Amino acid sequence: MDAFHLPPMASHRQSRSPIEVLPRDEARAHLLAVADMLAKVMDTTVRIPGTSWYIGLDPLLGLIPGIGDVIANLIGTIILGLATRLQLPRIVLARMSLNLLINGTVGAVPIVGDLFSVWFRSHMRNAALLREAAMKPDRETHTDWFYVVGIIGGTVALLLLMIAVVVWLVVKLWTVIAGG
Repeated sequence: MDAFHLPPMASHRQSRSPIEVLPRDEARAHLLAVADMLAKVMDTTVRIPGTSWYIGLDPLLGLIPGIGDVIANLIGTIILGLATRLQLPRIVLARMSLNLLINGTVGAVPIVGDLFSVWFRSHMRNAALLREAAMKPDRETHTDWFYVVGIIGGTVALLLLMIAVVVWLVVKLWTVIAGG
């Protein structure tokens, strides 16, 4: 019988408790349910009155200056840990990590970052990626590779553009100062 072993359950009455063994499919379903529940709490718990938009704990935590987005992303790494426990392909883990990175980076910008978190919903995206990858028997990941390469390429392009803008501004400022 293919089984999924969980760590021993703590008990004050027994010094040695037996390892609880769940069938693999049941354990997989439980981990997927935990990921879905956590994503819902973080991204879509409460409907914004008068709209069809939902918010969760992530954008609310983001309102705490300095540490709010860090706390939200740390909570989000639990879903990443579940993906690791389900032994998902590394490229899926990379894609999930990028979602957290994007959410944390943009989320660091006050107000705009919180609005971005409401729209981007990194935790829901990661729970969907986890579910999709966990349910695929063949685990093809070509789409994931394109996504990761696109994100990295886009990031490099944006960095180069920002460097070019800064250099251009410095040159313009220098010519104004030197010529004036």
